[in-house]
Amino acid sequence: MNPRLFLLFNHRITPLQESDARDSLKVREIVEPPEEILDLWCRIPPDLPEIKSFLSPVRRWLAGQAEKGDFLLVQGDFGACFLMVRFAFEMEYVPVYSTTERDAVENHGGDGSVTLTHRFEHRIFRRYGK
Repeated sequence: MNPRLFLLFNHRITPLQESDARDSLKVREIVEPPEEILDLWCRIPPDLPEIKSFLSPVRRWLAGQAEKGDFLLVQGDFGACFLMVRFAFEMEYVPVYSTTERDAVENHGGDGSVTLTHRFEHRIFRRYGK
């Protein structure tokens, strides 16, 4: 049976990422976190000196839903990613991240201001630790 892909990142999955997940990872389902988990993941307080306990609801959600061999897309706060990737390995999930090609365009205004526009395009999913 094909694995599922659980999402743990600050954005909605793009159609290109979804298509690649189904093609390259062979996932049967893409599972978005409940709103309260997504909200917690997107708003990790920058002043907390320790976030392991803060992430307990995320670990509980995954432990109650994911199974050994399921993929976990982890991107976001560096420390939170480290903790959740470690958790994924402990639970025998397969942690991955999306690689992107990035383009930046600078537009210089007549008033001396600079507007910088970034464009990101998904390339592949890469396994953590590989």
